[in-house]
Amino acid sequence: MSNDTLLGRRAARHFIHGLPVAFGLLVIFSATHSVVAQSAGPQTAAESQTYDLKYRFSPGEAIRWNVEHRADVRTTINGTAQTAETLSRSVKLWRVVDVAKNGNVTFEHLVESIDMRQKFSGRQEVTYNSATDENAPPGFEDAAKSVGIVLSRIVLDDRGNVVKREHMAGKESAPESPITIPLPDHPLAIGDVWSHPYEVTVPLENGGSKKIETRQRFSFDAVNGQLATIGVETQILTPINDAKIEAQLVHLETKGKVRFDLKSGRVVSQQMDLDKSVVGAFGPTSSVHYKSRFSEELVPVASKTAQRRAPAPAVKSTVNK
Repeated sequence: MSNDTLLGRRAARHFIHGLPVAFGLLVIFSATHSVVAQSAGPQTAAESQTYDLKYRFSPGEAIRWNVEHRADVRTTINGTAQTAETLSRSVKLWRVVDVAKNGNVTFEHLVESIDMRQKFSGRQEVTYNSATDENAPPGFEDAAKSVGIVLSRIVLDDRGNVVKREHMAGKESAPESPITIPLPDHPLAIGDVWSHPYEVTVPLENGGSKKIETRQRFSFDAVNGQLATIGVETQILTPINDAKIEAQLVHLETKGKVRFDLKSGRVVSQQMDLDKSVVGAFGPTSSVHYKSRFSEELVPVASKTAQRRAPAPAVKSTVNK
């Protein structure tokens, strides 16, 4: 399989699951379920007001998010540069089946539509739109097969932890991988921070593997009306001295903001950005520059037709704008 086809398959699978992970299908996650929280220190009276963040859903709800992911990867080896640019727009659906008395919600996870395209140096752009194209080009087959079907049935507690996950179609992802951001089990004041640790397994060239400790760090930054702003940053904790390993992990090091609706109890939007280079992954004179942006926006219930988007524009290197 060519590197171009492999990149396309990785991108397609990422878009199916709608999570902010760009080129990480070679990395296997196993998450602990602990959320470690701490206060930022002395606060004013206004800052000391607390907010108890919980997820809230109702049986029969159909909750949609418009999802967009752009990624540019520029690889330079011995002075020769090549670029790979990908763009995807999709509609993610959570179809609520049941809500228990303790707040646990059971929902089905689907992707209703997807519009994908990718472009490599010196090659024609490849596209796939599930609304208009009968057949998918190489690299997009998995995405095409996964549109419009139930991918998984998930039980989520009111703090965002996965209680149970049943895979209904497609290749199983790591059973403990997150589906949304975890929330502390106590009220938060402005400035509070908490973290969620992960252990990442990276495959090595010799057939072995290496375990890497990482964490997602969250900060409760502000409240405006009923919308809370949460800062999110993924950090690599294990020291990395091998550029080949670093190149496999770089996609994780995103940073961004999440807006959470305190009244309705759900994420209404998020944006995660990445802009980083790795030197020496493919030889002493090589470099890889990763740049990506992942965003989600909740579709208002009154605008269910909003997900019927026009085809995405031609891929351009606009991540840095």
